Amino acid sequence: MTPPPEAANQPPLEPETRIDARIDAHYGALAPQERRVADFLLEHLGDLAIFSAADISRETGVSKATVSRLFRKLDFEDFREVKDHARALRSRGVPTAAPVTSADTEGSTGMQRHEARDHDNLARLTAGLADGRLQQAVEMLASAERVILLGLRNSYPVALHLHQQLIQTRPRVRIAPQPGQTLGEELAGIGAGDLVVAVGFRRRPVVFGKAVRAVASSEAQLLCLGDSTSRHYAMEADCWIECPIDSEGAFDSYAAAMTLVSLLANGVLNRQLGAGRKRISAIAKAYDELDELER
Repeated sequence: MTPPPEAANQPPLEPETRIDARIDAHYGALAPQERRVADFLLEHLGDLAIFSAADISRETGVSKATVSRLFRKLDFEDFREVKDHARALRSRGVPTAAPVTSADTEGSTGMQRHEARDHDNLARLTAGLADGRLQQAVEMLASAERVILLGLRNSYPVALHLHQQLIQTRPRVRIAPQPGQTLGEELAGIGAGDLVVAVGFRRRPVVFGKAVRAVASSEAQLLCLGDSTSRHYAMEADCWIECPIDSEGAFDSYAAAMTLVSLLANGVLNRQLGAGRKRISAIAKAYDELDELER
């Protein structure tokens, strides 16, 4: 097994403890000036790191004492704890958008920040693949008798795209769960010769972990792909690849994840070039016979 990176120990953030829920619970009892601060916090959850308590006082036109009093009413010791809380929300994939600035609407500043972040994600992905685990994953994908791609929620599009690429170059690839099916039907009977690729980016359903453990306890091989929040699954996997999805906006960026899909699929094709080319030709012929694609 690939030695796992250190798992990040993050305490759970229960829905009722999130700052938005705290504000909702107290909002009716807040004074008008406190509500102005509460509204400001909700509107700036994505960029609270650039503010100080004095900045919030100035931006909302209320005293620093009022700002501090609101923090205490929301059960935060101080603004540093509020900022830590906001960062924890974003690290778990909770959308916390920063307001659009005039620079973003009038120029390309926002796009440049996204581009820089995606470049950073790709650089981190490249560094993580330098130990040979890309080649290990390609070998697993190429040599397995069957490949089952497991993707749930926001991980499903990544798994689906990997399926679309792999099915061009090798047979017996399927995605799970199929529409209308549960995981029990999909994972029953897996064993030696099978490879399950578990795609697990953050905000995973609880059943994902149960499925990973079920595969790990079988004779099937397990390849796990995910962001840093799924590092603990590396201990269950025969191979683990970490793929950053950090972004400058409210929603995660999957540019690096789709790049990883391309690397894996191209690696499988190059690993078995003769058979892969024959299958690509056969699929192209079927497209023509069925008249499925635009000309």
